[in-house]
Amino acid sequence: MTRSDLVTRLAERFSQLTQRDTEFAVKTILDAMSDALARGHRIEIRGFGSFSINRRPPRMGRNPRSGEQVVIPEKLVPHFKPGKALREAVDAQVPGELDRL
Repeated sequence: MTRSDLVTRLAERFSQLTQRDTEFAVKTILDAMSDALARGHRIEIRGFGSFSINRRPPRMGRNPRSGEQVVIPEKLVPHFKPGKALREAVDAQVPGELDRL
């Protein structure tokens, strides 16, 4: 599902909202989540999951062309951990039914 798919689905489900209002609401929520993660905060949505920042320590890697060793610097990367309800909902789906979602 893409951002535009989400906007379309919400606009269909809540007919009192215009497409423009729905786009604004989705953009506002995603921007707020991005800003919170950028500031190092954790986001928890009960029944869905949590977003946090993981630290990847610096390490030695290799340039695939030359084989030369390269230092890969430390990185902070976003991480999503699904909640129990989401894991159970996904697990309960029959493989053929996933296409309908």
